[in-house]
Amino acid sequence: MVKVLTQEHAYKHPWERVTSAFWRKFTDPENKQILTHILEVDTLNRTIDPESGKLYTMRAITIHARGPWFIRKLLGQDICHCIETVIVDARSQSMQLTSHNISFQRFVEVDERIFYNPHPGNPREWTCCRQETSINIKPLAALASIKDKVEQQLVEKTLQNSAKGRDVMERICRYLEADSSRISI
Repeated sequence: MVKVLTQEHAYKHPWERVTSAFWRKFTDPENKQILTHILEVDTLNRTIDPESGKLYTMRAITIHARGPWFIRKLLGQDICHCIETVIVDARSQSMQLTSHNISFQRFVEVDERIFYNPHPGNPREWTCCRQETSINIKPLAALASIKDKVEQQLVEKTLQNSAKGRDVMERICRYLEADSSRISI
């Protein structure tokens, strides 16, 4: 059975600021103390479609996937590699992120989709973030008895990491807001 987790968050910042904060999320040295599970982020490809103006970015993300000792023993490691694809459409003010693990796929698949759009209740000032995560533990005899426990731990870890990510994004948005208010034209 696949566990599906859906979260929504309203950033009380305009879409442009939130999406700018997104690109700084992993590069800001201060965030490394909060997002300790992120080991490395490498941009593999970045292109702009000349007709639509959309930005397409593909990144490889290396994560320290801490888990129960018996899972680490079974898998033989706790480093997970993921692929993230981001599509930004500045014209329609939408940003869509999809990511999935390429490590441990024989045992578990984690697929994530995040959408950033102007908030319907206050589109000029707020941004709506919708996150959909699906976790699928593969049916293996060795994992069958602990499948529910592993899924629940992955859900809890996903919720913790999402909260950390939102906190980081909020901090960066506040920084960008303060920085932009100092600029005079």
